[in-house]
Amino acid sequence: MWNDFKGFLLKQNVVALAIAVVIGAALGKVVTGVVEDFVMPIIGAVTPGGDWQKATWDVGSVKFGIGNFVSVLLNFLIVSVVVWRIAKVFIRPAPAAAAPATKNCQFCKMAVDAAATRCAYCTSAL
Repeated sequence: MWNDFKGFLLKQNVVALAIAVVIGAALGKVVTGVVEDFVMPIIGAVTPGGDWQKATWDVGSVKFGIGNFVSVLLNFLIVSVVVWRIAKVFIRPAPAAAAPATKNCQFCKMAVDAAATRCAYCTSAL
């Protein structure tokens, strides 16, 4: 039973998924730290007043926390941009595969491999 369970974990990449979750959580803390310690002080210096995050919109007896919502939205956008830039640094697109070298058959005009000595379509010697 233990071997079956261990085989399941390895076959279904559960271990790799668990490692990715742990690394993702750690990276999330790093990004949050960068945003809170480096980016938000700049935003705080640029925005007017210090208590804009506590601003409310009163409709009768209901108070909507507009300032808090804008703060959370701004924080989300900044974190998203930082994560996007980090991903662009670490995730590079795979280089485009070179097109296979071909030449045209002089008799049937079909494209054949450049190293071919006979045409695959008309069997002429190249």
